[in-house]
Amino acid sequence: MADDSTPDRLVPAAAEAATAPPTPAGESVMSLVDHLGELRSRIFRIVLAVAVGSILGFLVGDQIIAILKAPIPNDSPLFFTGLGDPFFIRMKIAVVVGIILAMPVILYQLWSFISPGLTAAERRTIRPWVPLALFFFALGVVIAYVILPYAAAFLLSFQTKDLKPLITAGSYFDFVTTLFLAFGLTMEFPIVLFALSRVSILSSQRLRSSRRFVILGITVFATVATPGGDLVSPFVLGVTMYILYEATTWFIARGGR
Repeated sequence: MADDSTPDRLVPAAAEAATAPPTPAGESVMSLVDHLGELRSRIFRIVLAVAVGSILGFLVGDQIIAILKAPIPNDSPLFFTGLGDPFFIRMKIAVVVGIILAMPVILYQLWSFISPGLTAAERRTIRPWVPLALFFFALGVVIAYVILPYAAAFLLSFQTKDLKPLITAGSYFDFVTTLFLAFGLTMEFPIVLFALSRVSILSSQRLRSSRRFVILGITVFATVATPGGDLVSPFVLGVTMYILYEATTWFIARGGR
């Protein structure tokens, strides 16, 4: 005898199948555990790349220290007050060098983790911006290196016969490494704006209408993100961010967003 409840059981299953999001051909739906496993794997690769870059940075630490110390007058040595300061300063510089050298791997791993959640059209649109993100980061580091002598000269110009600098190595290299990372990482924000525009969170019209708030935010951020209290580095960072903001807005508008 036929079971009259069979059609009733098929109705929820059919409704669930009809409302389930389509899965692209050749792609399988990953579970939460699979996503966490992939995230752990990619974080491990990023950490490994930074570690390898840091080892290289540590091996050439003396040359890097000499280059970064160049803006300080030769007759003004850098002092340290703690027994382990030279080692920890060299380690800090090595880690920053490791992050810079590992940036291609970092960007690739981030893209590989995010891209499966995008549509094919979004992947085609955003993919060319991944190498551009590396270019912007490198550009930020170069700008920081160029303005370093001017920032140092500005700060040292306030010394008098009663105020003589006793520059400690720790404070100086904290200033330098923070400056490099601040410029390198903040130069990535055009990529973020473009990505948000492709997923319909931002538009060129909204960016233009928010220009006054953006200028205020850039000014505050540039002042806070740059160390040392000089006027050169926040001014250059703020102007650079604003130019990139306007260029990104124009580019988004050209794309019809």
